[in-house]
Amino acid sequence: MSTSQALASAAVLPDDPQQLAELAARAMYAKDPATQALGVRLLDVGPGHARMSMTVRADMLNGHQTCHGGFIFALADSTFAFACNSRNQATVASGCTIDFLAPGFEGDVLTAEAAESSLAGRTGVYDILVTNQEGRRIALFRGRSYRIKGQVVDAIETTPE
Repeated sequence: MSTSQALASAAVLPDDPQQLAELAARAMYAKDPATQALGVRLLDVGPGHARMSMTVRADMLNGHQTCHGGFIFALADSTFAFACNSRNQATVASGCTIDFLAPGFEGDVLTAEAAESSLAGRTGVYDILVTNQEGRRIALFRGRSYRIKGQVVDAIETTPE
């Protein structure tokens, strides 16, 4: 690269909030072996929201032959993480609760949808609804977030064509 090209290159991130949310989500997913190991799929993401799904496998069942609550929690927690980091500001959980409403069974496709309920300063509140493929409510999760230093994705080096 010539000196003039080096000077002309710039570090940028998308201006469009939707594109930024998608970029942050791709970066997070690539660095998240726990979410990947569960087979969780990212269906949708945007500023302040995310939707992910997971198929209940035999190795996710408890002694009652229903989906272990820890796996349902993990799906909801991952969806929470993708929603609260969707503005590319590094954010972690400061607390959460979950209410289990109905069991999930082997083969069920569970979908978690996160919506931002409040965002003020460094803190946020997100509500996540987990449903099965029939729309039955499986769990309600509420996460509280705290923004820390840094970004999910740093500026991307670009060079002029």
